[in-house]
Amino acid sequence: MNHLGEIISLIVAVSWTFSAWFADKASRRIGSMETNVIRLVLATVFLSLLLWVTIGSPYPVHADGKAWLWLGLSALVGYVFGDYCLFNSYLVIGPRLGQLMMTIAPPMAAIAGWIMLGESMSWKSIVAMLVTLCGIGMSIMSRGEKHHIKLDIPFKGILLGIGAGTGQGVGLVLSKIGMEHYGAAVPAGAAGAMEAMLPFASTLIRAIVGAIGFIILLGLGKGLGSLKAAVKDPKGMKYATLLTIFGPALGVSLSLMAVRYANAGIASTLMALTPVLIIAPDVLVNKHKIKIKEILGVLVSVAGVAMFFLL
Repeated sequence: MNHLGEIISLIVAVSWTFSAWFADKASRRIGSMETNVIRLVLATVFLSLLLWVTIGSPYPVHADGKAWLWLGLSALVGYVFGDYCLFNSYLVIGPRLGQLMMTIAPPMAAIAGWIMLGESMSWKSIVAMLVTLCGIGMSIMSRGEKHHIKLDIPFKGILLGIGAGTGQGVGLVLSKIGMEHYGAAVPAGAAGAMEAMLPFASTLIRAIVGAIGFIILLGLGKGLGSLKAAVKDPKGMKYATLLTIFGPALGVSLSLMAVRYANAGIASTLMALTPVLIIAPDVLVNKHKIKIKEILGVLVSVAGVAMFFLL
């Protein structure tokens, strides 16, 4: 099917829109680090149950050492390093500029894909990427009362933002490499059953490694006590559970499926549409008054997405 990877990437963007919504709710309620640990632990449980039902095994069967190495590395780069930088960038430069810095993730994915996988993008795809990212940037920067960017942005915040975008982009490519090793390790007789579930099994490996990484970070920060308190918060756990479903369990698994069928840079660009898509629920639920710049940002983003399919 033509553009299958691109279509799945758009579905991921929608899933991540819900994920971002519930992540904000959960983080405000029980803390960002605690939310990260809980969502990855819950994702491990959910994905194990899913694999048990579909392929009869609750763990990533057939995954060899190379698959674990690359997928584990992608979890450390994407989940632990990337998300740690992202949440801390919010504290230093605010969520608006933090989200804007995340628009470097698609170019980083494209560069990493070119270096590590030999993927290349046509000039038409590069133009489509730039148009889409410009639209996303316009939507993000139109929010809030002040629309200008201060020139005295803390250097630490810039580094954290670059780290977040780089972690997400490079982590996606490392995941693709890990899945290729995983797919090669699956015996011919089991290939049919594992084909559809390979992204979910790969996400399970990433969730396990990511959860361990965040627990270590939380332990080093002496925050394990706050984790116990977070688990006892029913409302916080409800938000964390919904975040897990739309984030690691569904969204991340589909993102790995997307990069199997599409160039990593293109897939990453389409998945980055979440700041644009989240405008709709923000208007409906929070009664946010949409601005002209936001509308223009949406139109530019849609034009960029259309270019991927039409050019």
